[in-house]
Amino acid sequence: MSTDVTDEVAAGARSTSGEPEDRRERLRQRYVIVLLSAVIGLAMVLRISLFRYQTTDYLYYYRQWYEFVVEHGRFAALRYEFSDQNAPYRYVMVLVTLLPGSPLTGIKAVSVCFELLIAFFAYRITALRFGLRSWVSGVAALIVFLLPTVVLNGSMWAQGDAIYASFALGGVYFLLRRMPYWACVFFGLALAFKLQAIFILPLLLIMVLLGRVPWRAVLAIPAVYLLLDVPALLLGADPGKLLTIYVRQTDIWPKLTMNAPSIWQFFRGNEGMDSMRAPAVLFAGLLVLVLCLLVLLSRAEPTDTRILLLGTVSVMLVPFVLPSMHERYFYLADLLTVLLAFHLPRRLWFVPVVVQFVSLLSYLPFLFRAGDGGEPVDFRILAALELAMLVVLARETVRQLRPGFTTTDLSG
Repeated sequence: MSTDVTDEVAAGARSTSGEPEDRRERLRQRYVIVLLSAVIGLAMVLRISLFRYQTTDYLYYYRQWYEFVVEHGRFAALRYEFSDQNAPYRYVMVLVTLLPGSPLTGIKAVSVCFELLIAFFAYRITALRFGLRSWVSGVAALIVFLLPTVVLNGSMWAQGDAIYASFALGGVYFLLRRMPYWACVFFGLALAFKLQAIFILPLLLIMVLLGRVPWRAVLAIPAVYLLLDVPALLLGADPGKLLTIYVRQTDIWPKLTMNAPSIWQFFRGNEGMDSMRAPAVLFAGLLVLVLCLLVLLSRAEPTDTRILLLGTVSVMLVPFVLPSMHERYFYLADLLTVLLAFHLPRRLWFVPVVVQFVSLLSYLPFLFRAGDGGEPVDFRILAALELAMLVVLARETVRQLRPGFTTTDLSG
């Protein structure tokens, strides 16, 4: 009988101590969900409030592409060379013409949809460390979704960088999940939408050299790229022009820098610098090879933190060195520095703050042109700040790849 009483007392203790704790945990989760939903709602309201803003890019490019598509029978317009963008983005433009509302609203709404996809992959990447139910993962996704450059890029500028960036982030996620074929499919999708997806490809090369990604998986990238061109080709598009569109894009902007906080800000005003374009491309390739060699010689295990670190270095290093870069080409760097900071908070918390600050100020000359034609900020200072953050990341890379560095040191 005493045994029965003891069991009942123990069961009662578990019920009185366990149930309230479970109830409190459920309430905390509900509060977090409500809070996140409210913040996301405010973020959407902010985006919608910017939808009426028209930039010269919209007036002289996107709106004219939209009108051309409508005038030439929508899908039938795909046979023409009406845009300097690759076929997948032209498909998006055709779909926008089928949406209700103005072309400006439709174009910006598409960008917002892919910004939500960016937030989703940011959540999943962070959850690989903190768990799907962790509030930290939700905060990481929310921060990425609220980044000023992300908001301004799509909702104000009507740019579509969120499209390729979301697929590139998906590729990084599948690399971390050890799903190389899906990673390459997403990298192929990113490259099909924008040439700027090449900024993340050094990470893929490193993973191939380390054996994390089999060589045959890389074939998925050109396969996806070509497959997405098929509908336009079937509708009569010129295959020669379509397949060489990225080659022709490289000749559109002859300047060494287009408001990008890159090394070429220090060479503005120098005449006869066009001859530096080819050496600059070769120099960028050399730096990528040095990075690959450093990783191979270290024989370090490709942990999640190291993969994110190498990816962040890639998307900052390549546009910083290449010529003819625009300010928007650090879009992936804005995203990955945030996710990296969640993996190394004590050492790199300030990096996304500085990178976002630099990117935001780089946007100002285009979005808010000064009345006297002057620049509101000295871009050489911005380039110096970007270089400083690149040096910080390079030092962290060397630190984590050095012999004797253990996985217990990866917490930051």
